[in-house]
Amino acid sequence: MRLIVAITGASGVRLGKRFVEALPDAIEKQLILSQNARTVFEKEHHVANLHILDNDDIAAPVASGSFKCDAMAVIPTSMNTLAKIACGIADNLTTRAAAVQIKEQRKLLLAPREMPFSPVALENMLKLARLQIIIAPPVPGYYASIGTLEQMEDFMIGKWFDLLGIEHRLFQRWGET
Repeated sequence: MRLIVAITGASGVRLGKRFVEALPDAIEKQLILSQNARTVFEKEHHVANLHILDNDDIAAPVASGSFKCDAMAVIPTSMNTLAKIACGIADNLTTRAAAVQIKEQRKLLLAPREMPFSPVALENMLKLARLQIIIAPPVPGYYASIGTLEQMEDFMIGKWFDLLGIEHRLFQRWGET
């Protein structure tokens, strides 16, 4: 499997970083970092099969429809990035790669991170959801017996993995012992 992951904004980088780290080693990971995310992310990372791309490199392979990939996830998704994707603005590698995912009818998952959501943000999410884009904000499952921040993050990451078709054991499923 080949997956594009973008981390946008500065707050929430930890969640995007944990998502990337939890991905199975067998998955090829193309990682795009916004400038603010790069500042935080590059302080420490060690992830197998990871290619870090420059968000300003609009000519990177992931900017082309001929670049075959299975899915793209933007975790977290800043409201600025969400708005650009909803309006078809492709002025950096993240928004260009997302536009390609939409054009090629490939799976795209967005995890909007700011709340409360404004009416404009909600309209953008609805517009994208109608295009079959997966809108999956980082919302904890209180039924999952979460006791730590890491367990909460594992639950959210596991739900995103489910949506992307990635096998995992990050949380105990309902009815499992």
